[in-house]
Amino acid sequence: MPEHPVRLMIVDDHPVVRDGLRGMFDGLADITVVAEAADGHEALAQARSHRPDVVLMDLRMPGLDGVGAVERLHTDYPEIKVIVLTTYDTDGDVSRALAAGVAGYLLKDAPREDLHRAVRTVAAGGRVFAGAVTSRLADRLVTPSANRREPSARELEVLRLIAGGAGNKEVARTLLISETTVKTHLKHVYAKLGVDNRAAAVAVALSRRLI
Repeated sequence: MPEHPVRLMIVDDHPVVRDGLRGMFDGLADITVVAEAADGHEALAQARSHRPDVVLMDLRMPGLDGVGAVERLHTDYPEIKVIVLTTYDTDGDVSRALAAGVAGYLLKDAPREDLHRAVRTVAAGGRVFAGAVTSRLADRLVTPSANRREPSARELEVLRLIAGGAGNKEVARTLLISETTVKTHLKHVYAKLGVDNRAAAVAVALSRRLI
């Protein structure tokens, strides 16, 4: 168990959904709901006041939507991890969320235990994606090609550390290489997997069981 309970914020424009989600975490010793918000603007204000560790974020809300809120949170509070929790898994929604820097993407029909596990995983530095989302990513982003090379063992080693939540500095320190080399490895991984950011690279690598 972590030294202190994971501080969780729930963001959704429907009060009934927020109440239901809060109830799913009642009684857990290692996760505490510290704030709720009905839209992206309120989420930013609550984040400033309560500094949650993890946010469960709806995508489609009036005013500032989920992706806009994630982008602002990622810039202002990079230590806060965001899991999208939505009913939508279209290519456009998934792509925008990944580009914004989410640590997870789950659908609202996820079982209670899966939500608990996801919050714990993301709080520990990992990433979580619904099976349907990783399948869509693989179908959309990975085009079979006889000319496309697989990532090297070293590149996958870098990606595996990234998937575990490590930043470039930590990867460089762990592997005894420079940050520039880490960035080069990631650039090669993106090209080989047909993606343009680390979250998408991790999702595709997981879907293909490369890591």
